[in-house]
Amino acid sequence: MMTHAYQEIYISKVQSMLGDSFNYAINFCNISGSNFIKMFTASSVSSRIGNGEHAYITGKSGIEVVVEIIFETTGKEIQIEPQEYFGRSKEYWIGWAIAYYQWYSGRKYGDIFKIVSFDELEKMYYTLHEADITKFTDIMDTRMKEYFSSTNLKRIRTAYGCTQAELAVLSGVKLRSIQMYEQRKKDINNAGVSTIYRLAKTLGCTIEDLIEK
Repeated sequence: MMTHAYQEIYISKVQSMLGDSFNYAINFCNISGSNFIKMFTASSVSSRIGNGEHAYITGKSGIEVVVEIIFETTGKEIQIEPQEYFGRSKEYWIGWAIAYYQWYSGRKYGDIFKIVSFDELEKMYYTLHEADITKFTDIMDTRMKEYFSSTNLKRIRTAYGCTQAELAVLSGVKLRSIQMYEQRKKDINNAGVSTIYRLAKTLGCTIEDLIEK
């Protein structure tokens, strides 16, 4: 079962906030979509929203979020008043859709923007903005699986610099189990807590790092 960083009752608020942020940054502050994504993911704001910090999922407006992102990443303060806007721009939809997918998938915003650019999201707007959000999540899930084709266990083990056999010896987890987790023949999410704990402790990561989203 997917674990979300915050309850579903807050998702519409977060979607509106991020939608307003993209709309304000791009259409009123004249920041390009690609640059705003870089600023957003580089700032601590993206992780705070993704982690469901109360101030961000219940209180802050999209404009406040943009002001914070710009100040944190550039040191500049902006005081640009937004004009009254009644429609939903494509920039708003991009922020709105990405906010939903982040909540739905539990992935970091930085990882999400590794597999989709602002230009690609703009193109998606024209075919998906009136469709059910599940169509967008399906497309994003497919792209995520293609990009992150290796399991978290394999990527972290490789970065750690040990073979499957060495990991088996060090962790006490059976070699065949490690092989099957990495080949996706067994779902590591369904492994016993003690098994994942031993793997994580050996590799110097957290249990959450090994879970497949």
